Amino acid sequence: MTPTLPEGVERRPLAGEEHLATRGPPVYGEPTDGTWRAWDPGRSKLGAMLDLGVETGLAGGDSVLYLGAAAGTTASHVADFAGPTYAVEFAPRPARDLVGVAADRGNLFPLLKDAREPATYAHVVEADLDAVVQDVATRGQARVAALNRRFLADDGRLVAAVKARSEDVTAEPGDVFEDVLAELEETYEVLATERLEPHHDDHLGVVARPR
Repeated sequence: MTPTLPEGVERRPLAGEEHLATRGPPVYGEPTDGTWRAWDPGRSKLGAMLDLGVETGLAGGDSVLYLGAAAGTTASHVADFAGPTYAVEFAPRPARDLVGVAADRGNLFPLLKDAREPATYAHVVEADLDAVVQDVATRGQARVAALNRRFLADDGRLVAAVKARSEDVTAEPGDVFEDVLAELEETYEVLATERLEPHHDDHLGVVARPR
């Protein structure tokens, strides 16, 4: 069965090649065709998951909490197809870029916060969200997902990119992934996993739902 792309995400010919694409103002010099812009999986873990055929369960119009938004590359694509998108980024410099990206998207709300401290943004982010998208380069990635479970609807989805080197730079990535998944399964039921090579080395894409 062909995995389902969220409504608002399509594979389209751009600059002579087929790309994942969303409709929205360009952000990082990506190829465009009218209102469509390419979604580069080499610069986006979520884009890599979709490009590799992972069934994320994301849908057009979803309400989303994005953890680890950085300068907004992936968060901008999410906001192109989703509904309200709350984008959490801790580092001030990329957060400034994120604010600029959000200026062109009325449904993208940048938050200069730490994803490990959800109480600091709980007064802003709505409850019963459709999805949490997580891409945090920090140790304790399963704990971050568990802490932010509070925002998800019971039938919501966690779509996470686990970075092995952020957990332990010396351990074998496969061992790291096993440990992270074991901890994650205390809070979530894991539905799918996929290594993100060739787009991203030592990363594991994970789709899960709350227990």
